[in-house]
Amino acid sequence: MSIGQWLGLIALVVSLYILWQIRQVLLIVFAAIVLATALNKLARKIQQRLKLSRSLGVVAALGIFSAILVGFFILIVPPFITQFQELTVTKFPAIIQSADRWQASIQSYIPAPLVPYVPKLDDLERQIQPLLKSMAGQSLTLFSSSLAAILNLLFVVILTIMLLAQPGAYRQVFISLFPNFYRRRVDGILTECDISLGKWVGGALLSMVVVAVLSLIGLLSLGIPLALAQAILAGLLNFIPNVGPTMSVVIPTAIALLDEPWKAVAIFIIYLLIQQFESNFLTPYIMSQQVSLLPAITLIAQVFFTTFFGFLGLLLALPLTVVAKIWINAVLIEDILDRWQERRGKRDRSSEDRDYTEPVPDRNVETEIVVTGKEG
Repeated sequence: MSIGQWLGLIALVVSLYILWQIRQVLLIVFAAIVLATALNKLARKIQQRLKLSRSLGVVAALGIFSAILVGFFILIVPPFITQFQELTVTKFPAIIQSADRWQASIQSYIPAPLVPYVPKLDDLERQIQPLLKSMAGQSLTLFSSSLAAILNLLFVVILTIMLLAQPGAYRQVFISLFPNFYRRRVDGILTECDISLGKWVGGALLSMVVVAVLSLIGLLSLGIPLALAQAILAGLLNFIPNVGPTMSVVIPTAIALLDEPWKAVAIFIIYLLIQQFESNFLTPYIMSQQVSLLPAITLIAQVFFTTFFGFLGLLLALPLTVVAKIWINAVLIEDILDRWQERRGKRDRSSEDRDYTEPVPDRNVETEIVVTGKEG
């Protein structure tokens, strides 16, 4: 290898190392790009329907998005705090008293030699106290991580507004990072990414709406309080693959304990059936129709991005897969592998043509005599 090739290889390794070190920042930037793409689609539709200017369309899209967020927190947070306080202050002590009575009644049927070996609730409380103290000691760590999450969220919101204000300018800056002969190709790839991300957002919203509607029907059939708020929360948490559905079942199950314990079991079964339907049928079908992603590829992508990038990688696994699929298909397959095969095929055909058109050597005299039957 020449010196220039060695320098290029070293520059490539250093660049990959730097990108790996700032991977969390890049994921946050990508999250802002996805959010800006969705809001840009909404702004375009508002602009076309209402015949508004670009700036008014962006302001309207941001206003709708902000209203949805504020309405969600008003609808979910205060009722949840009230229900949680009622659960911990009223219902939980009642459950403990019922357990004490149940334990006392059970001990009357247990032989006397086995009574000392039966676990007591007092022992359980003494074992839980050190755990509660350790959780209280870790509250500062939890607060710091929550503060970091809030700062990252603010960074995403500010960056989204900046990208939404001038999407074309930032697009040109990214395109200028590539060689001149390849910039038109990159512009086409970015257009394809924009279309596919818009389709993915539409598919994700459709899946969230279906989950929210099914959850609302199940909760209303059981007579659970705050059914609408919990259904909306289940639909929003469905955006997070695998983890979100598990989180969505906690709140309605806890609230059901305030009414009747069997309803908590029923809610768990209903949510399990809904999530099985969503993960095995609804989402694979929607994603295959919208962005042509195979179900196995989506699952592998979730495991891959979660392993290397943590929770944020899990949250952005599907849009990252959509964009990676487009870039790999365009750059690696179409521009490198397919053309390499075409060039190799042309070389093979040209070599065959040369072999076919080579001049045939002159026949010897004996062959000519045999064919013509004449002597010179």
